[in-house]
Amino acid sequence: MKVALAHDWLTGMRGGEKVLEAMCELYPTADLYTLLHIKGSVSDLIEDRKIYTSFLQHAPLIKSKYRWYLPLMPKAVESLDLSGYDLVISSSHCVVKGVITGGAPHICYCHTPMRYAWDMYESYFNKDRFPAMVSFAIGRLMPYLRKWDIATASRVDRFVANSHYVKERIGRIYNASADVVHPPADTEFFTPDHNVTKGDYYLVVSAFAPYKKVEIAIEASMRAGFPLVVVGSGEDEKRLKGLAGPNVTFEGAVSDERIRDLYRGAKALLFPGEEDFGITPVEAMACGTPVIAYGKGGALETVVPGVTGLFFKNQTTQDLVDAVVMFTASYERFDQARISAHAGRFSKEAFKESLSKCIDTFLSQSTSE
Repeated sequence: MKVALAHDWLTGMRGGEKVLEAMCELYPTADLYTLLHIKGSVSDLIEDRKIYTSFLQHAPLIKSKYRWYLPLMPKAVESLDLSGYDLVISSSHCVVKGVITGGAPHICYCHTPMRYAWDMYESYFNKDRFPAMVSFAIGRLMPYLRKWDIATASRVDRFVANSHYVKERIGRIYNASADVVHPPADTEFFTPDHNVTKGDYYLVVSAFAPYKKVEIAIEASMRAGFPLVVVGSGEDEKRLKGLAGPNVTFEGAVSDERIRDLYRGAKALLFPGEEDFGITPVEAMACGTPVIAYGKGGALETVVPGVTGLFFKNQTTQDLVDAVVMFTASYERFDQARISAHAGRFSKEAFKESLSKCIDTFLSQSTSE
């Protein structure tokens, strides 16, 4: 069977690329299609296959400003030639679910319907982040983008959502059903080290994007006086550093080994954003570290309150402070071995087995129809 994989863009190794990497292991001879590829930005497993890109690959400043090309992305993804395949599997959080397959069955692993076009439009494009003219232009673009996004959902024969939270959004926005397969965490790499003594610091591992709400953790640290280590980088870096007090340490973008060390030594991971799934809580739990998470979105499917962490109800600084106080009072109840064992449910092997079962079921049903 000749298989093609499709992914929005290849510019770094984040959660979506870890999913793609597992797909590459399932289909080692599959070709890969994407809007653009920054060579060397993803793992060798992904880099080593035949990668086809769109006309955006050669656009000016594409490596650093690719998100500004959003208006051209629908046309770019439709320009990819995926004819001649027996199966197309897309890994989509933006536009790649809209590929034209030339008649081949198309399964879309949907990380989320396009965030900035739907539920998180205000978080991305509010008046505090863009000049009035830019906001006006984006507002004129969005109806077209939403219309295209809904129309091209019919190009997908079967959706697979990365969480029940995303499954609900697929149903609401695309009027389509979906299976659910949680994405993989590297539970063989992220493991506890019982020789490491837990520190007194709390940890945030996040991209610095508006909807991640990293500022809530920073403000909670300042208000309650606990040490906070922040790992990550991104567009909001300057603003976040301007909010931080002396008990907040920024580590920047660090190696996986350093992140693992920080997970192992942290008292808890703080997870203040509303995520479609959220891989960092699973990585932290795999290292035996509990999680204090905002009680909405994908975290509800990974964190077990009272066992692997706890939730705070409202996305506010005071609610997070109250949760940290509650966590500190019950800290002794959290068992590293039990937390780590729970994270094993989200291993790469579990992901590949579940996704393979979904694909095989879909193909057998398609054949019998």
